[in-house]
Amino acid sequence: MKLIDTHCHLYLDEFGSDIINVIERAKSIGVQKFYLPAIDSDVIGQMILLEKSFPGVCFAMTGLHPCAVKGNFKNELKIVEDWLQARKFCAIGEIGLDFYWDKTFTTQQYEAFEIQMQWALERKIPIVIHTRNAMQETIDAVKPFAVKGLRGIFHCFSGSEKDAMAIIDMGFHLGIGGVITYKNSGLADAIKNISIENIVLETDAPYLTPVPFRGKRNESSYIKYVAEKIAEIKNMTFEEVAAATTANAEKIFGN
Repeated sequence: MKLIDTHCHLYLDEFGSDIINVIERAKSIGVQKFYLPAIDSDVIGQMILLEKSFPGVCFAMTGLHPCAVKGNFKNELKIVEDWLQARKFCAIGEIGLDFYWDKTFTTQQYEAFEIQMQWALERKIPIVIHTRNAMQETIDAVKPFAVKGLRGIFHCFSGSEKDAMAIIDMGFHLGIGGVITYKNSGLADAIKNISIENIVLETDAPYLTPVPFRGKRNESSYIKYVAEKIAEIKNMTFEEVAAATTANAEKIFGN
């Protein structure tokens, strides 16, 4: 059996003392690949180092997270662009719109998002999207690029079934993580009628830890709880969920 964690921040300091054990625990339950989303220029060195330490296992993305879009965002984008010209990345992410914490840089968030989507389109690589309190705005921003062939994942999907269908209609996949195990999230109802062909698994480690470890540091081995819950919701076996979501991830990332 093979699993893929399509979204995990294993390069962060939370894993500094036991990253080898974290990856080995994940491998022991079938996780074979770990995709690492970027945040800003401060983390790129740690990400690349982790990728080099686990070649063919850890895969780095590059991009500017919407919460990292500040007054210096053009300098940050220049760093992203320089990295894209220097080497290949599996995706541009995580990028998008976040209106939860602060709307000071709303215009800049849109600009940064559109620039990075264009880069992905030109390079024929997927994007990984972060959206919070901005689902419809994000869908609307993606549509013109999706029409041109851009594809990717709406990370940590937490919208409605209507939102899910709109995303799927654009050719994008839903990233489902620990939130699916939360009793009052409403996510189970949102994906109940969504085909498994449109879903990929993720942890967002060290964040959004699933039940029964909610409140503790998340790690990639906990992806099994996500898969188990999806299997329960969709009346499938764990193995069927693992096989389908892995195939979906491999189709998106192409490795």
